[in-house]
Amino acid sequence: MISFKDMITPASPPPTPSAGVEKRRLTIAKMDDERRLAFGWASVAIRVDGEQIEDWQNDMIDPEDLESAAYNFVELYREGGEMHEKGDVAVLIESVVFTEEKQEAIGIPPGTLPVGWWIGFHVTDPDVWEKVKNGEYSMFSIGGEAERVEI
Repeated sequence: MISFKDMITPASPPPTPSAGVEKRRLTIAKMDDERRLAFGWASVAIRVDGEQIEDWQNDMIDPEDLESAAYNFVELYREGGEMHEKGDVAVLIESVVFTEEKQEAIGIPPGTLPVGWWIGFHVTDPDVWEKVKNGEYSMFSIGGEAERVEI
């Protein structure tokens, strides 16, 4: 079984993080070449150790906001795009936001998984699938809009 720590690789090239913050990327954790399926973390709000994550834009997302965004995407969109530009290259086939409450409800011991959004896509575009297979596209990237609030 792959651990969460093993699913994260150092970013390259790494942006300059805030003091004391180590930034990493969530890589695609599982692929099925025959069926062109890719699975992994879309976003993580809280690490396994309980620390809230600061993302590449130096933002943090509360678990409740991540859960709402995930539900909105599943309900209204479900389409995967290529590099936030070309649409209709993949279809969402799996989605769950692992909140602390859900993990407890299904018997996952605390500290096993992060609080985050796990997704799976069927990649329908053969050229995009080749980029996933060869590692050019090694992670999921979610886009969105939000109001920046200083904390």
